[in-house]
Amino acid sequence: MPLYLNDEQTMLRDTAKEFVAEHAPVSHLRHLRDSNDPAGFSRDLWKQFAEMGFTGILIGEDQGGLGLGHVEAGVVLEEIGRNLSPSPFLTTAVAAVEALRGSAQAARWYPGIVAGETVAALAIDEGAKHRDRVALRAERAGNGFRLSGAKQFVTHGHVADVLIVAARTAGGDDDAESITLFAVPRDAAGLTATPERLADSSVAARLTLEGVTVDADAVLGEVDAGRTVLDRALRAGRTGAAAELVGVGAGAMDMTIGYLKQRKQFGVPIGSFQALQHRAAHLYSEMEVARAAVLKAQQLLDAGSDAADEAVSVAKAMTGLATTLSVQESVQMHGGIGMTDEYDVGFYMKRARVLAEMFGDTHYHADRLARASGY
Repeated sequence: MPLYLNDEQTMLRDTAKEFVAEHAPVSHLRHLRDSNDPAGFSRDLWKQFAEMGFTGILIGEDQGGLGLGHVEAGVVLEEIGRNLSPSPFLTTAVAAVEALRGSAQAARWYPGIVAGETVAALAIDEGAKHRDRVALRAERAGNGFRLSGAKQFVTHGHVADVLIVAARTAGGDDDAESITLFAVPRDAAGLTATPERLADSSVAARLTLEGVTVDADAVLGEVDAGRTVLDRALRAGRTGAAAELVGVGAGAMDMTIGYLKQRKQFGVPIGSFQALQHRAAHLYSEMEVARAAVLKAQQLLDAGSDAADEAVSVAKAMTGLATTLSVQESVQMHGGIGMTDEYDVGFYMKRARVLAEMFGDTHYHADRLARASGY
């Protein structure tokens, strides 16, 4: 693997690689699926993530975290993807941490996240394909707000301790501005979460908020100006999802290269066939380019660069394409057995499909980049 990382980041990668492979391999996912686990992930494993310090990577040292950056968070996410480890790391320790940053709610929820006791979820999407539309309404009520509406594709929304909810406080449903973000506790009256099993066996929820009341201090950022906070959380979530996608693609590719070396036809390994060598080399090249795009986005986020937003969309689009190629080639090169549940390669295709949709797919981000360039 090319040396993209510095010495400290490389040490973190090696630690995460060993830990995740040992405690949350694909067999862990298979067990949760076969037992129809209602949470979709292990709370005990989440605590172990905390003991390793992973849950506090993006939380400042003054608040009990490690005070590291998106590059380091991505190192952990790539290993989560490589092993298909069901975990709230992306939604909680990355996206939600960024949404809570700088608010009064951070002091309430950060300690639980650092300790591996708190799970957070982002309630943003209301329709298909991550459309930029917010119809859920928040109206002033007494000293706070009353929220009414619905959300979908809320990963871990049925078990989250806190929900980061994007609501409309002014304007029309399709307006980019006049959005406010709220931290809504799980036990809020009027909040209903209906869990649904996704293609990769993870669980997301459909949320219904019927007159859910929250205090004014539940607001993240400023009233009517929540787009800034939302965009910050989305940049983190999209970059994190891209890093996890790289891990999924790399894991599938490694499994397939191993199969090409072992499987024999006509008395020789099929990896000796030139056509398959060309396909494998092409796949490796695409995955390395995608990994470089993700690292660039992470570095720009950590630097607070104005160019980060564009780089994030490039990374999410490219990893969607590269990982889709990886999982499709993997199933094909495994032949008929690649379609069976006995082999793990099919799990990679399913996880790639869900991650590709999360926070906007390749087409969404290609369109976003085109519009930003004036097309």
